[in-house]
Parts: sequence; structure tokens; C-alpha cells
Amino acid sequence: MVTIALAGVPNAGKTTLFNALTGDRQPVGNWPGATVARLEGVWRRDASVRILDLPGVCSLSPYTPEEAITRRVLTGERPDAILNLVDGASLERSLYLTTQLLELGLPMVVAVNRLDLLEKRGQALDLDLFSARLGCPAVAISAARGTGVHQAAELAAQAARTGTPPKPFPLFSHRVEQALSDIGVLAHDYLPQTGRRWYLVKLFEGDPPVQKALGVGLALRQRMDLVVSACEEAVHDDREELIAAGRYAFAGQLARRCLTRGRESPSLTARMDKLLLHPLLSLPLFLGTVLGMFWLAVHWVGGWTDQWMAAFFQRACLLLSYALGKLDCAPWLASLLLDGVAAGVGTVLTFLPQLAVLFLCLTFLEGCGYLARGAYLLDKAARRFGLSGKSVVPYILACGCGVPGVLACRTIHRESCRRLTVITATFLPCGAKLPVIALMAGALFPGAWWAAPLAYLAGIAAILLTGTLLGGTRWFPQGDTPFLLELPPYRLPNLRDLVQGTVRRLGEFLKKAGSLLLLASVAVWFAAGFGWSGGSFHYLAGEDPSRSLLAALGTWLAPLFRPLGWGEWQPVVAALMGELAKESIVGTLAVLCPQGLPLCLLDPAGGLSFLLFNLLCAPCLAALSAIRQELDSLRHFLLAVLWQTGLAWFTGLTVYQAGTLLIRISGG
Repeated sequence: MVTIALAGVPNAGKTTLFNALTGDRQPVGNWPGATVARLEGVWRRDASVRILDLPGVCSLSPYTPEEAITRRVLTGERPDAILNLVDGASLERSLYLTTQLLELGLPMVVAVNRLDLLEKRGQALDLDLFSARLGCPAVAISAARGTGVHQAAELAAQAARTGTPPKPFPLFSHRVEQALSDIGVLAHDYLPQTGRRWYLVKLFEGDPPVQKALGVGLALRQRMDLVVSACEEAVHDDREELIAAGRYAFAGQLARRCLTRGRESPSLTARMDKLLLHPLLSLPLFLGTVLGMFWLAVHWVGGWTDQWMAAFFQRACLLLSYALGKLDCAPWLASLLLDGVAAGVGTVLTFLPQLAVLFLCLTFLEGCGYLARGAYLLDKAARRFGLSGKSVVPYILACGCGVPGVLACRTIHRESCRRLTVITATFLPCGAKLPVIALMAGALFPGAWWAAPLAYLAGIAAILLTGTLLGGTRWFPQGDTPFLLELPPYRLPNLRDLVQGTVRRLGEFLKKAGSLLLLASVAVWFAAGFGWSGGSFHYLAGEDPSRSLLAALGTWLAPLFRPLGWGEWQPVVAALMGELAKESIVGTLAVLCPQGLPLCLLDPAGGLSFLLFNLLCAPCLAALSAIRQELDSLRHFLLAVLWQTGLAWFTGLTVYQAGTLLIRISGG
């Protein structure tokens, strides 16, 4: 099988190209870091060709996790060919990485994407000259429209089978080339034949991982340092600056020679950024956009769909009950289907319209390019709490689902900031928590518009408090890493991407509803319906539910939560089931409290405490798994779980005790 690796700068369109070639539906976003792990697929026109979609990187220096993944695949696994996707609308920026990929000595094809934007600017690219200067085939494509994508894959597969490496023009000055030649003589016995040029440049830069991989000893490193030092003194510049300057000079010269000049009128992006990045208006506009998104999904859509959906599922349950009666179904089986599956899963599915609108808004923010602007706008404020502007992207994605929010933290360079963002990303209510918010607001605070905004404000407050208390400690030391983020051009997302992004997120939610949530609902029904009575273990069938297995577990744990105002066994069990999937809290309460929440949660203060605890405590198992993976440290993972749960407990305690005190004062 032939392996082709898709490589390019962030937001160049690699995942769109990957989907077009493989027929997959991986998520696509108009923001740097949309792909944070390698993806694999098979070219749908030739099953013998495997396609790898690598994370977007600006260079092959492993400063971030995604750069480490891309470099490890290209230099360690060494695919049969590279299909380098460059952004035709930002050609000079994209070519810096291209110069490094050419040095790997792997067969390579350059695909120039988004040439339609060049045409709108009145520009044209001389592909023949472009290909000749790079020393490898080049082809124009439009990944979004599917134009030329299979031609690019065909050229890459052909290059992989012939094994012909590219032959680029020299990039660096005569003095640097002389130093590289001298290092080649000194390290002749250590350098591999394939990719020799790339290893030479890395030895010139003093790259420690390459030195270690090649087994270069101290004596040889010192001799090479003498060669590099002599070069630095001769040209009065630093070694890394010399290499970077050569690459940028080549990229700039190539772009100028191959691109015709276009119209000089300001682009749409420049005109929009005058308003959206205005010093005074930008932040209120961004915050208003985000709050408007949640208002639209939770308040406006939820306001007129909740009753309709509830009535729909109520009629469905009546039909199911009638059908089971006609079939003369056993009482325990009828109870399982009605009180377990239908009540548990059906209650959660009532909130599908709200989730669909929220996911649609998130997909639009990603696709239009506004998401990255939020990271830029909030960077200065975020740094005061040990975070980064890049933390904003994971936080917004976590509002849809905690798992992609946690995975998106890979784009944050500073390790302590990345770990702090991972720990706090799930504080913001995700789509699975929306049913909990809606249920609590409707049952205990009917007509209270402030319930949903309060949930998000509580999450933001928890993030800021965590950054204030933990940032700068030995666990999360402060650092002064520059904020580097390329702002993508504004684009109107096409309808297909919007629909696919929304359907994908809804599909993930329904997948959990059909697996973890279904399992949780059945488990709750069994534990609530069976127990010891009359000296035997049997189905209780209308007997006292306090004799059930579930009641025994909840009663045992209830003293821990009694100071929080919900020491009854039903809400305690619901909170425990939320660790499987947060939406299962609603299903569990529907099974255990068929007559309404006020019988389980005695007063509004206890209800608010219950809501905030479940919003802030350790997330579901899927998100916990992602947190463990991204932290890559058992100590930090345990700290994350203990901090999240402890903060949630103290928040619930404070809210309940303060609320009870206020009620007493007002009543007196």
C-alpha cells in the first residue's frame, strides 16, 4: 500500500482535501488548529493508496504537540510521498514550511489551494515556473469545490511509486552553504542518505532531538559548533536567524516571480476587521455574539420547542404503553421500556432542537473565521489569569462538547498554560449539560430567564478563579511565550459544511444517547426497581423504592451532599450517573422522580446548588479520558479531578448556605 501524507500550514484546507479524497466527514474549521491529531483514510478511487491528514504546522521544529506529531510521522514513519497543500491566497506564508518539506528527500507534490481567491484579486499563478523553482510537480486545486483534488492525489501516488525526490534550488547564502558542507564532512558517518539535507540543516541549527536521534556525541557537537560559530561571526547573525532568513527570502522571491500583481483595493477581511477588531467595539461585539448564540439556542428556540417536544414524547410513550398492553407484556419488561428507556432517553431527546441550533452557531463561528478573532481579542485579559488568547478557542468548542474542546488545547504553546486550559475547559456548559440547565430552570425556576446565563457565568468564574489560584504555582509556572496566531480570512461557510458540522455534533450526542445514556437509564431502572424486601431479592413492582439497591447507595453517600441542600438519595444518584454522561442526569431524575423535581430537591436554593455542582464537577468519562490523554501526567490528571470536584462541592455549599440565609432573612 502507498502512503501519502497531507502536510501544510494551519488552516490551509488539508482536512477539506482529506474529506474530498477519502469520502470521510472529518470536522473542518476556519481557524488554526482545527486538526490536532493524525487522521487516516483510503483514497476512494484507489484502495491501495492510504491518505494521512497531519496537523497543520508552521515549521518542523517541535515546539507544540501538533508539530511533534507531524515531524514524527514525516521523519520517523517516512510516508511514500508528501502532498503539500499551500494556501494560494497566502502563498509566501505557506512556502516557509514547503522549503523544509523539500529537504526531507521524500517524493512530493505541491497542491496550490484557493486559487479562486487569487482570481477575485485579479492575480494569476505561473504553475510551470512555480514547479520548476520548487523542483517538484505542482497543481492548482480547490479543496472546497473538489476541483483538481484527484489529479493532485494521482500525481502524488505516481511520485510515490517512482520514488523520485524533489530537486529544489539552493536556499541559503554562500557562507551558510559552506558551513553546511563542512558539517556534512564532519558528520558523514552519522547522516542518513535519505533526507540528508534536512538533517544537515538541523545539525547547523543545533536541534537537540536530531542530535540525539543520530547519536552525535559531545566531541562532534563541539566541532560542529566551531563551524557554526565561525559562520555566525562572518555574517554577524544567529544560526537560526540565518536559516529562517534564507527560507523567507526564497519564499518571498518565488511568490513575487510567480504571482502577477492584482488589484490593490482592501480585501473583505481588512474591511470587516476595521469594525470587528476596533479598539473599543471589538470586545463588546464578540461577547455579544457569543451570548446571542446561547440566547438563541436556549431561550428563543427552547422557549417554543420544549412543550412541543415534551408533548411528542408523551404521546409516543402512550402509544408504546398501549402496544405493550396489547402484547400482554410482563410487568417488569413494560416498566423497563417505559420507566427506564423511554423516560430516561426520551427526556433528554426533548432538548434536541436547542442543541441543533447551538451546534449550528458553533459551526458557523468556526467556518467564518470569527473564532480566531476571539482568541486575539481576549489574549491580554486571559494572560492575567495564567491563560492565553488561544485558550478561547477550546473554551468555545467545549460549549458544544468537552472532548474537542480539550483536544483543541494542543494549539497552545506554553505547557503550563495548555494544562491549565485542559483542566478548566469543561467548566463551561457543554451540549450535554444544556438539558440539565433547561430541566432545572423549568422545574424550579419557571420563567426565570437568568438560569441559563448564570450557568455560563458560573463556568467563566470557575475558570478565572482556577487561573488565579493555580497559575504561577509550581504545578503551572508562569512563562512569557509570545502570542502567535494567524487570523484566517473571513469566509461565508458553504451550506454543506454547516450541515455536516451540525449533523456530526448531533450524531455524537445521539450516539451517547444510544449507548452510555441508554446503559445508564437501564442501570438506574434496575437498581431502582430491584431490592431486598420480605427477606428476598426481587422486582419491587410498586413497593417502597427506598428498599432498592439504588436507594441504599444514595443513602450511603447522601451525608456528603446534605450540607449542599440535596441530601436525598435520588439527586445523589443522579449526580453519580452524570459521570457516565451529563445528559443522563435528566434521564435518571425522570426515572426516580416521576412526580416532579420538587419532591427530590426540596427548595430553589438546593436546586441551584445541585445545578452548579453538576456543571462544575469532573466531566463525563469521555471528557475525562481526553483530559488524561492531553495532560500526559497522572499527577496533573488527579489534581484536575480533585480540583474540579472540590470546587464544585464548595460552590454548591456556598450557594445553598447563602441562599438559605437570605430566605430566612427575607422571611423574617
